[in-house]
Amino acid sequence: PHPSRSHFRSMDIWHTCEPDKIGNEGWMGLAIRDLDPNKDNVLTGVNFGRGLPRALAVPGVPVASVGNLETYGVLTGIEAEDQRAKALDVFSRVYSPMIGKGPVLDYFANTGLDALKGADILSSATENYSSTVEYGDNEVAQYMRNIAMTHLAELGTRILYTTAPYNSFDTHAGELVNHARLWTETSRAISDFYDDLKEHNATDNVVLLVFTEFGRRVHDNGSGTDHGSGGLTFVIGDAVKGGLYGEYPSLKEDQLLEGDLHFNNDFRGLYSTLLEDWMGLDAKPIVGGSFEKMAFI
Repeated sequence: PHPSRSHFRSMDIWHTCEPDKIGNEGWMGLAIRDLDPNKDNVLTGVNFGRGLPRALAVPGVPVASVGNLETYGVLTGIEAEDQRAKALDVFSRVYSPMIGKGPVLDYFANTGLDALKGADILSSATENYSSTVEYGDNEVAQYMRNIAMTHLAELGTRILYTTAPYNSFDTHAGELVNHARLWTETSRAISDFYDDLKEHNATDNVVLLVFTEFGRRVHDNGSGTDHGSGGLTFVIGDAVKGGLYGEYPSLKEDQLLEGDLHFNNDFRGLYSTLLEDWMGLDAKPIVGGSFEKMAFI
């Protein structure tokens, strides 16, 4: 409802569902907490990429963050199994005594122990994976391959997340060439991902959300476009009823929002649709209220 052209503020809004103040709990992290309130599975949520996206960050909610699934693990450089087992035991004993010594130490201890618990389980996802699909060699394609591997391993993971390389779509300059390349890579990565799942008869319980924190300006700057407000999302999957949900935006000057396409959907209604109609959760405490849902599921 209150678009921002700032990367950081807009991402905060999309990740925390807090358009009027700085939020500190990610909407997907809250969903993970509702899906697994007792933290029985440290792999209910998995991120592929560096760091932990704010959408997944909630205190006390474990989320694995993986750079490369095929090399992921704790102390994987130790080849001798007995030596690695001893090292892992030391690793565990470093963190265990911290529990109950205060919120900061609790956070470090739980994070370390969750990483230890989830690392070897996740690394098993590559062991039984085989596919005839050849993914591209770009970062998005390889992360989508990792997501497919994790989904096919049936580890109980419900939310899988990845991000395009930092600022790659921020095409202030050279937009014509860069956008063609970026969307070709992204489209092929998504197509390969679904081909992979189809090969394994595993598409029926997957819905893919593709989003960005804002759109671009209507008028170019001579070589590209600057930050805009109104944007779009894609929702893809067997359960999705295809089509355009919302009004097609006008390019007439008097119907623009300060030179940008005017939004006509609230993103929290999109989230509510996915949370309630796909995941079976109560969206209100996650998105901060009741918002009009869409009929795409």
